[in-house]
Amino acid sequence: MKIATFNVNGINGRLPVLLRWLDEARPDVVCLQELKAQHDNFPRAAIEAAGYGAIWQGQKSWNGVAILARGCEPHETRRGLPGGDEDTQSRYLEAAVRGVLIGCLYLPNGNPAPGPKFSYKLAWFERLKAVARGLLAQDLPVVLAGDYNVMPTDLDVYKPERWLDDALFRPEVRQAYAELLAQGWTDALRARHPGERIYTFWDYFRNAYARDAGLRIDHLLLSPAVAPRLKAAEVDREVRGWEKASDHAPVWIELAD
Repeated sequence: MKIATFNVNGINGRLPVLLRWLDEARPDVVCLQELKAQHDNFPRAAIEAAGYGAIWQGQKSWNGVAILARGCEPHETRRGLPGGDEDTQSRYLEAAVRGVLIGCLYLPNGNPAPGPKFSYKLAWFERLKAVARGLLAQDLPVVLAGDYNVMPTDLDVYKPERWLDDALFRPEVRQAYAELLAQGWTDALRARHPGERIYTFWDYFRNAYARDAGLRIDHLLLSPAVAPRLKAAEVDREVRGWEKASDHAPVWIELAD
C-alpha cells in the first residue's frame, strides 16, 4: 500500500502536475494540502477520471486539504480538529482507506514569530496532539500525513543558523513535534533515512531547488499498529523540477500488506 502526501500549492493551477504525478506514481492514497480553492471549485471530475475517489475541505484563497484513494471512496471519519469552535481554517481531514486510518493535515506556518499567528500555530499543535493521543489509544493502524511546517532537527534544513527565529524552526515548535513523536509515532522518512539530509520543500527564490537549499517539512507519522509494515519512504524530488510545479515535492511510504 503506497500512501503519499503532497502540498500542491493551488490544486487548480497545478492540476496538470498532480495528474501527471498520479499517473506515473500510482499511489493508493494521497493527502493533499494547500488546495487554495473554494469547496465547490475542487476538480472532482478530473480526479475521478484519473481513477481516484476523493473527500476534501476547501477554503477560498488559502489552506484546504483533501484525501484521494485509488479505485475507491475514502470513508470520512473526522473533519477539523476538536477544540476550535471559532476556527474556520481548513486544515485537517481524516478518513479510513483500505484498513488504514489516514489523517491529512496542514499545520499553520506561524510567521511572524512571536505574534498571533505563532500562538495559533502552537494552539493548533496542542489540538493535534490531543487527537493523535486519542487515535493511539484505539490501537489502530494510523498514518498522520501532511505539511507540518516543522523542521524537526538541524538535519532537516540546509542552513540551520539562518532559521533560528523562524516559526518553522523555533524551539517551541520543534519541542511540540518531539512531544508528538514521544506519544509513540514513527517519523517514516527519518526512520528509513537516518542521518541523511533529505528535503521535501525548496523555495521558488534564489534558485533554491538547483542549489538543493531545501527543508524537510512534509512528514508521515505512523502509529505502532502500522509502523512494523513500513517497507520504504521516499521523496519524489524530481516533481519539484517539473514546469509550473509546487514548491513541495510528493513524499510517500510503502506499507507491506
